[in-house]
Amino acid sequence: MKTSALVVMAAFLMSAAVPVYAETAQDKELCAISANTCLDKAKVLEKRIVKLKKEIKKGANYSPEDMKTLEQKLQDAMDQLDKIEGK
Repeated sequence: MKTSALVVMAAFLMSAAVPVYAETAQDKELCAISANTCLDKAKVLEKRIVKLKKEIKKGANYSPEDMKTLEQKLQDAMDQLDKIEGK
């Protein structure tokens, strides 16, 4: 009885921890920025800007709506970087 209760509790605890490991790198960056826990937000934003510019440069894989979304995300990231740097 104790063993089955222990197995059930272990399964429950492990299932609660799965979403923590399911975050993508971009989700982690966004979470760090929004929670103000990132020590060097400027570097995180610079990396995001570089990634967005690469995606925009590929361009052929995206619809016009997706391109507009990527360009808006790039502009938002650049605005956030300007705020952090005090420009």
